[in-house]
Amino acid sequence: MSMVVEHFVRYLEKEKRYSAHTVDAYHTDLKGFVSYLEQSYHLESVENTTQEMIRSYVVQLMELGFSPTSVNRKLSSLKRFFSFLLRRGMLQHNPAYGIHALKKAHRLPVYVDEEKLSELLDIPGHPNEDFPAVRDRMVLELLYATGMRRSEIIELKHSAIDFSEMTVKVHGKGNKYRLIPLSKQILEQISLYIEMKQKAVEISGEKWFIVTNKGEKAYPGLIHAITTKALSAFKLQKKSPHVIRHSFATHLLSRGADLNMIKELLGHASLAATQVYTHSSIEQLKTIYINAHPRAKLK
Repeated sequence: MSMVVEHFVRYLEKEKRYSAHTVDAYHTDLKGFVSYLEQSYHLESVENTTQEMIRSYVVQLMELGFSPTSVNRKLSSLKRFFSFLLRRGMLQHNPAYGIHALKKAHRLPVYVDEEKLSELLDIPGHPNEDFPAVRDRMVLELLYATGMRRSEIIELKHSAIDFSEMTVKVHGKGNKYRLIPLSKQILEQISLYIEMKQKAVEISGEKWFIVTNKGEKAYPGLIHAITTKALSAFKLQKKSPHVIRHSFATHLLSRGADLNMIKELLGHASLAATQVYTHSSIEQLKTIYINAHPRAKLK
């Protein structure tokens, strides 16, 4: 059986020109499957593989503790391998056909409690703050005020902010734009930031809103470092700009905002992507219910 696997691996390497990393992943997956067939079914030819054998292999992987993501990747390798054999006339049918990928567990978004995040953002700045400190504060304030993605705040230009209409025009995924309202408070902070930036750094070319200490366009590592440093004050599983975006959406929902409105503010293509925040709200409702209902704590 190993010869057939090697033939497939050479096909991926020479004809499909896959990267060495991808080819190694396929090779490892297939060697593991062949080893399973030999040990469990004493199979001498991979062409005799049945659907039941593949299903039992998936079950064994799950029993060994492999995550759904890992199992699905291995299953994808098998499907690609058997499709290759089918096209080469080595099989009459694909035994992996009809075996569906495992459902992945939905991870709840990591967010910061409203009170804690407010305490962080309400810390008064020092009167003699330099530009980097003011810029970092502006990044945090704007991310929480708008729910923008990291890439969106990087691409933001001065011209996108409309002070008269109190909105910001965000260039999102799929080359789509959306308008997000801005409060009077955040607009005042934006004005102060712009004033400080004009004094502190020399801007040339495109007028990017968030810039480096040298006045150049911000980059992903800078935004990530700013948010990671700020969120280090909290015990979180994850610290990234997306945590602030998750907090934005979760806090809006917990205060009664319509899910469709949150979808538009986040720039989601479908409501399904936004519905993950309802899980967080349900957990909050459970806590409120247990603490508030007179009979919730009765045993």
